Amino acid sequence: MKTVYVVNKSAHDFSAAKEFGELCFLSEGPMDRYAINSMHRVFSEGLSQSKGCDYIVPCSLTVMSIVCCSIFAHKHGMLNLLIYKNGRYIERNIVL
Repeated sequence: MKTVYVVNKSAHDFSAAKEFGELCFLSEGPMDRYAINSMHRVFSEGLSQSKGCDYIVPCSLTVMSIVCCSIFAHKHGMLNLLIYKNGRYIERNIVL
């Protein structure tokens, strides 16, 4: 089964993303936007079991999504995003 990695658990309802796989929240609550090394540690650990077919839901601070997506892309040579649009998620893929 595919996993949908959500950058940060917030008040947003992510249930629509469940059609793409099991939800896994990589962080929860506020994070210091300047603590890039801390983000890297948290997201590297959270993505350690990720597969190239899994997805990232970018949300929260832009820098958090940047760090998370960079780790995933470096690890798998591709990036699979789920982007929220009009009440549902759309899939976008990039092969690097």
